[in-house]
Amino acid sequence: MRNEKILEIGSARNPVFLQLNQQEWAAKHELPDLPVMPETLLLMELMVRERTVDLGELSQLVLGDMGAALQIMRLAGSEESLADDRPSRIEDCISGLGLEACLDAVSRQTLKRNARHPGMNAMWTHAREIAESCRALAEQSYFSANPEEAYLVGLFHAIGALPVVLEWDRTIDLPDDQELAGLRIAQGWSLPHCVIDYFSELRPLSNGNRWSRLVERAHAQDYAMAETPISMQKQSVAWM
Repeated sequence: MRNEKILEIGSARNPVFLQLNQQEWAAKHELPDLPVMPETLLLMELMVRERTVDLGELSQLVLGDMGAALQIMRLAGSEESLADDRPSRIEDCISGLGLEACLDAVSRQTLKRNARHPGMNAMWTHAREIAESCRALAEQSYFSANPEEAYLVGLFHAIGALPVVLEWDRTIDLPDDQELAGLRIAQGWSLPHCVIDYFSELRPLSNGNRWSRLVERAHAQDYAMAETPISMQKQSVAWM
C-alpha cells in the first residue's frame, strides 16, 4: 500500500513543464526499452521465486541499476492518470505494479558486458556512483534535500544521453540538446518531480539551482575521491 505522505513530498512543478503534454508526447514517441544488468535480472528472478520478498532489499537492488529503475518507474508512471499521482519512490512502484509486472519490465533487454559500446556499462556505473554521492550529501545536510529524492536525481541525471549512448533510432523525435532531451524523457515517462525539476533547472532562464548544485557537487566529490586522470574525464563528459 502506498504511503501517501511520502508521495506528497516533492518540489512544486515549474510552469515550463506544462508547455509539454507529457502523455501525448509519450504516446506519439514510443521510446525503446532500456538495458538492465544481467546480474540485476538474475537476482530479481531469484528473489521473486521466494515465498516472501523483502521489499526494501528488492528496492535497493533495483536502485543500483539505472536501467531497471527507469523501466519500473516509467511503467508505474504510465499507469497513473494524473501527474500528481506519479510514484516518487521505487518501493511504491514495485508494490503498486506487482512483482511479475516489474520482472517483465526489466527482462525486456539485458545489458551485455561485452557490448560493442563500453559507454553503456560506464554510464550505468557512473549513474550509480553519482546517485550515492548525492544521497550522502543530502544525509549530511550539506543540501536541503530528501536523501531518497537526491539519489533518484543523481541516478537519472544523465538520461538525456541515452539516445546517443544506446544508439537509438534517429527517427525518434528527441532534441540533440541532451539537457532538453533529458527533460523530455523525464516528462514523457512521468518520472518523479525532483528529476523533472533537475532538468528544468538546466534550461535557460530557470529560477532554481537546488538539484543542479547537488549534482555538480557530487561530480566534484566523485572526481576528488577517484582522482580520475584528465584524459579519462574528457571521455565521459558527453553523458555527464
